[in-house]
Amino acid sequence: MRALLLLPAALLLAQASAQTPVTVSIAPGYAEQVWYSLGNGVVATAPKDNWDLAFEIDGFTASILVNTQKAGVEVVKSPFAIADWNSVDTTGLATWPRAHNSDTSWSFGALNQGPFADEFDLGWGNYNMITHVVAGDSIFLVHLGTGTWRKLRIDGLATGTYAFTHANLDGSDELTGQIVKSAYANKNFVYWDLGTNTLVDREPAKDSWDLSFVKYIAFIPQPYGVTGVLQNKGVEAVGMDGMLPADADWTNVPFSAHINTIGFGWKSFDMQNMQWVIEDSLSYFVKDLAGNVWQLVFTGFGGSATGDISFTQELVSATGLAEQAPAAALHAWPNPTADGRVCIDAVGARVLGIDVLDASGRQVMGLGATGGSTVVLDLGALGAGTYTVRLRTDRGTAHTRVLRH
Repeated sequence: MRALLLLPAALLLAQASAQTPVTVSIAPGYAEQVWYSLGNGVVATAPKDNWDLAFEIDGFTASILVNTQKAGVEVVKSPFAIADWNSVDTTGLATWPRAHNSDTSWSFGALNQGPFADEFDLGWGNYNMITHVVAGDSIFLVHLGTGTWRKLRIDGLATGTYAFTHANLDGSDELTGQIVKSAYANKNFVYWDLGTNTLVDREPAKDSWDLSFVKYIAFIPQPYGVTGVLQNKGVEAVGMDGMLPADADWTNVPFSAHINTIGFGWKSFDMQNMQWVIEDSLSYFVKDLAGNVWQLVFTGFGGSATGDISFTQELVSATGLAEQAPAAALHAWPNPTADGRVCIDAVGARVLGIDVLDASGRQVMGLGATGGSTVVLDLGALGAGTYTVRLRTDRGTAHTRVLRH
């Protein structure tokens, strides 16, 4: 039996919103990285500076990240081949370009930077189509946070195992390491601390999180440390700028797999008043790993003093599908309405939320989940005019227009 809801405008406005307020803290000084699930909240937290290298486990691109947002860490690709390991000359080191991880893809780390000889060149080595082995061909110089330089070579990736060597520039203290991918098949990356020459298992299972809150390097256009939100592999998002969040509609816009689609641009710093400002005409829709679509609206940022990032999240589609009940499929009667009361049927879908917008697109009424597919709205407190009723359902978002005499 369908549930009916008959509520006046004032009571509709007083109902609890379907938006859930959330605060994620990455600690004072942005000292931590937080992995977050839109459905389950914080999944894991780890110090952001307890690693130097990260080796891609999932995927075929053999990405190797360097923690260049860590204080003092730099990496350069030297002009020397692996055969020159014992005779590395650092003349001109200060002019060699520094390498950084891509801020749009996890699969293009600092050690994967070009120039590339061919399509099988991964930056740090070359892939052999016959043996399926990546043989290292480059020497990198890594400046650690401790203030020392180490030379580094990735010896290869064979039978699912990364092998690498690093040493002081004069060849002393030569150490080796290995990452066996099969031991961490449920991860995106496994990490390594060059200072202690130890593996760091810091990242949660790849299918347990959607977003990562962290300080990272962005290109604006020069490399610069920023604090923001990055997406997991397989998570897509789209930003809706220049409109109030209540007016944003995700159903006809393309989502992006770029991991920095949310990024850091939802905030800016007001130099005159020395405070962070949150963009109020900006929201993001995120399609999580399960295909659900959420709307995120950022509401606060504590800066380095607290590392707190505040936002609201709201489930707008429990299936992640595009709009399945177009406006014509919604049944609204009587329409026009003389007394303001109108019944709207979502054609069997479960209603997750209702917005009523006036002719200018401003939200004038709102309601959360109703528990059924049919609602009866009372527009009596509103003036005469045409209103758009937007229903967010478990099958997508649908709209219809109602004329109030």
